[in-house]
Amino acid sequence: MGIASEEFLVTSEEKAFDMRHRRIINYNIGKYDAAVERGLSRLINLENAKRKGHVLKWRVMENLDKYLPEFEANFQKRGGKVIWANDAEEANREILNILKKANVKTVVKSKSMVTEEIQLNEFLEHHHIESVETDLGEYIVQLLGQKPYHIVTPAMHLSKEDIAKLFNERFGTPLDATPEQLTQKARELLRDGYVSADAGISGANFIIADTGSIAITENEGNARLCTAFPKIHIAVVGIEKVIPSMADLDLFWPMLATHGTGQNLTVYNTILSGPRKPEESDGPEEMYVVLLDNGRTNLLAQKEQRQALYCIRCGACLNACPVYQNIGGHTYEATYSGPIGSIITPHMNGMAEFKHLSYASSLCGKCTEVCPVKIDIHKMLLLNRRDAVNEQLVTSAEKWGWAAWKKGMLKRKMMDFFSGKTKNFFLKRFFKKTWGNLREMPKVAEKSFSQQWMDRNGG
Repeated sequence: MGIASEEFLVTSEEKAFDMRHRRIINYNIGKYDAAVERGLSRLINLENAKRKGHVLKWRVMENLDKYLPEFEANFQKRGGKVIWANDAEEANREILNILKKANVKTVVKSKSMVTEEIQLNEFLEHHHIESVETDLGEYIVQLLGQKPYHIVTPAMHLSKEDIAKLFNERFGTPLDATPEQLTQKARELLRDGYVSADAGISGANFIIADTGSIAITENEGNARLCTAFPKIHIAVVGIEKVIPSMADLDLFWPMLATHGTGQNLTVYNTILSGPRKPEESDGPEEMYVVLLDNGRTNLLAQKEQRQALYCIRCGACLNACPVYQNIGGHTYEATYSGPIGSIITPHMNGMAEFKHLSYASSLCGKCTEVCPVKIDIHKMLLLNRRDAVNEQLVTSAEKWGWAAWKKGMLKRKMMDFFSGKTKNFFLKRFFKKTWGNLREMPKVAEKSFSQQWMDRNGG
């Protein structure tokens, strides 16, 4: 068992029995569930929309080598510049080169999981460039020195009292400040940054191939300010975010909003197609799009698992997952948590280090059921487990244990060879510390079902 796996088990146990943590998460996910149920009820044919989204993303992944160059060519025609980055190190280096060339000292950022993935804030801080998160949830976790807890809701693990206490300690606001007052304070603190920052950095929800544009969806308006006021705008985007046409937003924007927050459409939806034109009143003088691989082509090469790249980062599978609801987002120690993170992280960051995430599932299938692009998530988790075994990433004890179990299950005589008393002894002896340390172990009957059947029917 690796260090990451051991830490995961320890932290999972702590979080699962932290009643305050569970109460906050259940409350926030409960509000989400109610909103999404209302949102989904407004869709006339949800299943058809999901199938259409799945097919569109399938077409993109099968033709990624066509759509990405198409986006690049169209974006460059509009005055933008595209940078291809193989990994996090290369992406950070290219971003730093742009910022240093312009003598940038301060950066404002909108919410972006990809920049979390490459640890951009820490990298810029190391090079003495201040990077300020402007999404309220991201701003809160940045003040706390934490990572985002959730793909969509970074501060889901905090109560309003926790945030009021943080703002009281940092900015002197009243301890009994309302959420509206706290939001107003954050707005006051961040507003000057948009005007004074030398550069703005964002992600993108979609890359549009046929127009050479990026699409950003948000609820606070901070992304628009980050991309409109500073002289330089850098968008960091995973290569899987490309869609063929502007017309496809007609499907993906509502599906992302409904599954992410329960809204018909998020409040701000922006399409950016390059730097400011002479006749335009706002926008950056320079605009860059960094297309990030960082292990995505490793996943693309897995024919059976590449559909994990269809993900539009709505967070629905996290909210549906009984494991996530109990252990929370930080326990995963990965940028992308929950079921979808358990699929992609081993391929992006190494199967040896993160194979345990694919076992952190009840395989109930709820994640697959709620996915807006019909990713077969629980099947992907099983395929990851298979790959871990094929790559010899399991212990000898586990290998021999399953071999013995398989042999016994395939032969009735072997199953019935040991009495129920012996089987119960083995369960308590070998599984007490793993399966039985927090639950009562099952008790096996003295005789197997087949033996009882024969006894009852005179066989």
